[in-house]
Formats: sequence, C-alpha cells, structure tokens
Amino acid sequence: MRRVGFIGLGDMGMGMATNLIKEGFPLTGFDLRDSRLEELENIGGTRAGSCREVGEASDTVFVMVLNGNQVNQAIFGDDGLAKGMKPGSTIVISATIHPSEVRELEAPLAEMGIHLIDTPVSGGKSGADEGALTMMAAAKADVLEENRQVLDAVSKVVFHVGEEIGQGQTVKAALQAFIGTTFAAVFESLVLGASAGVKGETMYEVFGSSGVSSPLFKGCSKLIMERKFKDTGSQIATMYKDLGITMAMAKETGAAMFATAAAYELFRSGISLFPDEDNWSIVKMLEQIAGAEVHW
Repeated sequence: MRRVGFIGLGDMGMGMATNLIKEGFPLTGFDLRDSRLEELENIGGTRAGSCREVGEASDTVFVMVLNGNQVNQAIFGDDGLAKGMKPGSTIVISATIHPSEVRELEAPLAEMGIHLIDTPVSGGKSGADEGALTMMAAAKADVLEENRQVLDAVSKVVFHVGEEIGQGQTVKAALQAFIGTTFAAVFESLVLGASAGVKGETMYEVFGSSGVSSPLFKGCSKLIMERKFKDTGSQIATMYKDLGITMAMAKETGAAMFATAAAYELFRSGISLFPDEDNWSIVKMLEQIAGAEVHW
C-alpha cells in the first residue's frame, strides 16, 4: 500500500486526509497550524515538522494549499517536498492554481524523477468530508493508474482530462466560470423575488422544480434563507481567487467572458465587505441595495 503525504490541512485537506486514513493509507501531514496537526494525530495520521519530512515518509503527496506561490514553496522551498521525495514518487496538485503555475513544476520535478498529477477538485467541504470530490486529472496514463487507489479514496469520480500538465487546471478554470456565474444568478434572482414580496420558500420550491434545479442551487439557497454566512466550507476568498485565475486565462486565450467578468466584480465587491465570510454573504450586499431580505 502506498504511503501518502498531505500538505495543507484546511477544511478541504483535513476531509481528504480523513478519508485516506479511513481507507487504510498510512498518512503523514504538515500544516502551519499546530491545531490542525493535533487533529491529524487524533484521526490516526502522523504529524511532520516540515514539507521535506512529509516527502521522506511518502510515495504520493497531495498539495492542497491556497495559491501557486504556496505550492511552489511547499515543493521547492528550503525544507520542501522535492528535497525529501525519492525518484518514482508522485506529487498530486489538488490546489486550484493558474495552469502556467502547475506547468512550471513539471520540468524540474521530471529531472528529479518525481511524477506529477495536476488534478484540482470540485465538490467543496462536503465533498471532501464524504470522499465524493470530482477530480479533473492531467497526467501520464501510467502515473495516474499507479495512483488510482489513492485518488479514489477521496473522490466519487476521477476524470482523466489529458496527459498534458496544466489541462486539469484549465478545466477547473472553465468550471469555475460556470459555478461563479451560477452563484451570481441565484443571488440576484432570490433578491429580486424578495424585493417584490415573494417568500423564499416559494422561490425554493418553484426554482427547485424547474429546469435550473441543481444541488448547487438547493444548497446555496438553503444556506441563504437560513442566514448561514460563515463556516459553511465555501469561503468567498477562494471563489474570488479562482475567478481571478479564470479571468487571467481568458485574457491569455482571447476568450470573451461577459457574464464571468460581471460575477468576478460582484465577488470583488463582496469580499471587500465580507472578507472572512462565505460566498452566500454577497446576498447581504444585494439585499442592502434592494431593501429586502431573503428568508423562508
């Protein structure tokens, strides 16, 4: 059985690590927060004092941090993974970063004989907790198959989107355009109805029975109506960062992103008002403008 490492034990990372341990994988993890390392030990994992120590103890290491700079530091920093991992081992980038940032990792890791899987995830904290994430993996087919059981332990489905590193992040950037604009549409439609006196329950039932019904709609609208804007596992800072990656990629490719650009600006306004809250908090800004509140 492969020895697994994990860098970044936030809401997503801890859920993923928990499922790997449940599936019997020996797991060594590192996070800058001691409280997270204590939690890891409580569920049967082993704490490490650095990324390098994780690499020394692992055959496959997940990197689940916030951005490209943190990914690079975790791998190539003074005490990074690359200094501890053996040839033939694998680094799995499950963080969402710019496609160019993950491509820059490939050549130096290949020179060390370390394999790379570019596989951002979708499904949020609930998907991580339940081992039901969607993974969009770019890697050589043999490398992917060698790590298949490890990836299956944290996901409901692994899509092999190509062998070229960067394609996983590219697919995720396109997906975030879809999700971000959908969020914006849900927020605005609910506030519009509320401003005209429609009950939240009515909109939930009607929208939820129409062609636009989805787990995304039902999940976020329920949280809005219950006025749960913090600690739901979907931070506004993360979506704002992801949409920034999407817009940067669009600029590079020349794609027109009218709706996504509007959603990005909405999230920019939202994060300036509610920097420590979750995506749904944007509704509060729209409610202030409309003079109405969305509730059951």
